[in-house]
Amino acid sequence: MGGIDRARVMAYRVAALGLAARSRKRPADLDVLDLGVQEYTPGSHHVALAARTSAGLDDDRLIMVWAARGAPHLHRRDDLAALVKQLWPVSDLDATSRIQSAQIPEGMKLGVAALTATAAAFREVVTRSMPRGEASAEVSKRVPESLTFDCRGCGARHIAGNVWQHSGLAGGVRVESRGRDAMLGPIPDAPSQPVENDGIGDLITTYLRFLGPAGPAEVAKYLGGSATEMKRVWPDGLAEVTVDGKKRWLPESQITALSKAEARSGVRLIPGMDPLLQARDRDLMVPDREQQKQVWRVLGNPGVLLVDGEVAGVWRAKMAGRRRVDLTVTGFGTLPAPRRKQIEEEAAEVARGRGATEATIAFE
Repeated sequence: MGGIDRARVMAYRVAALGLAARSRKRPADLDVLDLGVQEYTPGSHHVALAARTSAGLDDDRLIMVWAARGAPHLHRRDDLAALVKQLWPVSDLDATSRIQSAQIPEGMKLGVAALTATAAAFREVVTRSMPRGEASAEVSKRVPESLTFDCRGCGARHIAGNVWQHSGLAGGVRVESRGRDAMLGPIPDAPSQPVENDGIGDLITTYLRFLGPAGPAEVAKYLGGSATEMKRVWPDGLAEVTVDGKKRWLPESQITALSKAEARSGVRLIPGMDPLLQARDRDLMVPDREQQKQVWRVLGNPGVLLVDGEVAGVWRAKMAGRRRVDLTVTGFGTLPAPRRKQIEEEAAEVARGRGATEATIAFE
């Protein structure tokens, strides 16, 4: 396919991810759940869902598990049997890349064996709902010592976080709650612990269907794995596309959608690490480097304002009691009165996602 500019890519992604028009579908019926929705901060996944559907945000067909990059993601229960095998590393090199940690230099060398041992320990330990700290202490006793380190913060020796979270789904663990009182529990009827990867090609294709056109490097960063290994397992059935002079790939079935993609007028307020913001080609998403620094921070990413499908600013929210959420929006350019009105209306969806009944908004 001939050259495609970034504006068309953005329009394609916004539409593919369900942000061009708000649906009435229940959350599990949204296409974006094929990719998963990360919970970046407690409850942020509900804000992401509210940006896409007017339906109720709770859906018992969904479950929170550690998935891509070991981050907590909302996924369909029915997808877990395939997902756990798709996310399993394709090699020792890939596993070492995923568990990269200066805390356990020797443990990293174990590769797949590190995740195998940790997943098995999870299955022994997490047989009921339990505090995360208790689970960590018990899992740490059951894994090779090279996977643990002396933690100054809690005065104990425990397993490195990257190994722990990358092993959770394979270990049959669900994330029940986060924060100070974080709880873990067993996945009901959990799929078996995988012994090898099965379906990496399907996982790559899913990523490209939502966040393409892209290449092996972007997929590897999304998974936290090895770009070399992603090149080795790159699937068939992809079309080569040139985006601003760079070679990229997209599922052949999506070429028509890309070629016809056009930006929709309107605004959305999406949370930090929303599926749209999971794309790893950040220079394409937000060409201005100073704006990039505001969207993707070392700690504490803000929410993002989309205007006509483009990143146009950032926002932060603070609860005022239990019923009101106060938003502060910082535009990257001028936001005229009609746009501000649209943003004020959209703030009600953030309130819905946060479990509030009212939203106020201030512009900076």
